[in-house]
Amino acid sequence: MRAMWKGSVSFGLVSIPIQMYAATENKNVALRQVHEADGGRIQYKRFCTVDGAEVPYAEIAKGYELPDGEMVVITDAEMAELPLSSQRTIDVLEFVPLESIDPIQYDRTYYLEPQKNAVKPYIVLRDALHKSSQVAVAKVAVRQRESMAVLRVHADVLVMTTMLWPDEVREPDFPFLRDDPPQIRPQELSMAGSLIDSLGEPVFEPEKYRDHYREALEEMIEAKVAGEQTTKPAAVTAKADVVDLMAALQASVDAAKKSREPAKPAKASKAAVSKAAVSEEDTEDEKPAKKPAARKRAPKKTA
Repeated sequence: MRAMWKGSVSFGLVSIPIQMYAATENKNVALRQVHEADGGRIQYKRFCTVDGAEVPYAEIAKGYELPDGEMVVITDAEMAELPLSSQRTIDVLEFVPLESIDPIQYDRTYYLEPQKNAVKPYIVLRDALHKSSQVAVAKVAVRQRESMAVLRVHADVLVMTTMLWPDEVREPDFPFLRDDPPQIRPQELSMAGSLIDSLGEPVFEPEKYRDHYREALEEMIEAKVAGEQTTKPAAVTAKADVVDLMAALQASVDAAKKSREPAKPAKASKAAVSKAAVSEEDTEDEKPAKKPAARKRAPKKTA
């Protein structure tokens, strides 16, 4: 990992120099736009809509468009002069319980590594934060954008997650929220709860799940590289509308329970094998050895 930002964590009169790293990475298969006929890469050039000339990257500035179409041009030098107190500082403002923050506000996550001369204060803050069972709320400016952030402990490392501002989270304004809610029978609610219980786990284990789409895409690419014939996957049939909610919930509960039952040992198959072995031994013995089996059927006829 490469450090993408250097600064300090500041709380009270304590300042801890740190380096910041991206904690996540995109594992999507990188696909480029190409000409289907010959595989040539598609390229885009930056042209000015006023004079039609191609503009080099060094001459590109930022602009804010007014409602009447006029443009306010802002240069990088002017952006750098903006008074941001959090430009190189993660300024801790308060400490709150983690559950008091809705995950919808989370944006990006970063690892914070202490610089060589700041290991001790870094560990003090880390351990104190872990012991308090709280998280630190801070302000930070990264890439010309100031954000709220949360500092917490993960895998013995301080982790910073930037957050959206309150006005960046949309309100769920849907028509069904204004309509009268449908009547829910207690049996339906109870069955839905049973489905949740049947799929419940004590902890989340992401290692259990795989990206099947990415795996299929990688296999297709490997097959094309190897020159093999690729096959088109079967089309997924659309599911019919649910008519009986209770029946659908019951079927879901039964399927969930069945999928989580441990595999039972094949006792019946072992018995069948033992019977087959006995029958093979009978065929190798003399014919009189089979007569006791015939005598067993006699009592059934008298009954």
